[in-house]
Amino acid sequence: MKALAGGYAQARDLRHALDLLGQADGMGRVLAGGQSLIAAMNMRLTSGDLLVDISRIAELRGVALDGGWLRIGALTRHAEIGRDALIARHAPLLTRAVGHIAHSAIRNRGTIGGSLAHADPAAEFPACVLALEAVLHLDGPDGRRDVAAEDFFLGVFETAIEEGEILTGISVPVAQDGERHVLREAARRSGDYALAGLCLLRRTAGHRLAAFGVGPCPILARGAMEKLDHGDIDGAVAALSGEIDPPGDTQASAAYRRHLAGVLLRRALSDLEGEQS
Repeated sequence: MKALAGGYAQARDLRHALDLLGQADGMGRVLAGGQSLIAAMNMRLTSGDLLVDISRIAELRGVALDGGWLRIGALTRHAEIGRDALIARHAPLLTRAVGHIAHSAIRNRGTIGGSLAHADPAAEFPACVLALEAVLHLDGPDGRRDVAAEDFFLGVFETAIEEGEILTGISVPVAQDGERHVLREAARRSGDYALAGLCLLRRTAGHRLAAFGVGPCPILARGAMEKLDHGDIDGAVAALSGEIDPPGDTQASAAYRRHLAGVLLRRALSDLEGEQS
């Protein structure tokens, strides 16, 4: 099938992009890397939209250190995330995620902001920012507002982005001394979406655990985190099983995904112990 678009406009800057969305009467769609949006349009899952192309807005690209935060522009491409030295040092979970994302052609075009705004429940970056306690920056007709990652993902392909707003950047707390990051996932083939996946952080203050591919959106497994903080691995696996809501489909049953999440948690913990030895 061919995509059906109601029009196309190249935004000169952020203000111009917001004006274009405001003039679209609720039918504007933001085009960044296009790796998710164009696919959806080709399948006629969305049509008749005005595409507002923000891909050339330089202010929305790049990575910078700002005190205790790592600021990442929404237009920073997956491949750029994977090779950025600041991210590798201060948010290595994001670096590790890139190697699991699709294939090189997708990584060279897709953007971190596009992935987060699309909010596929089996995607890596949404779970990463949830585990990292990131803050997402939204600009709209009424100015900027900041949304914690825990409040951003609402359901399947549903986020806190309101009509007329654009996700412009992400802020991630820099990794603490001794902090460890692990990402584990299982997929049928390299580059496929995960059947189940986990992002695990170990900090001095405790663990952070986010699961993906096992619910309508990434899940912060608070019960499992509490068990891990007390050194109860079996209890953490049991708690995780009760906190996720995995779907069943032609790729895997819900029961298999639930079992797989527990296996991945044990492997992630083994990875953490290996890093420390």
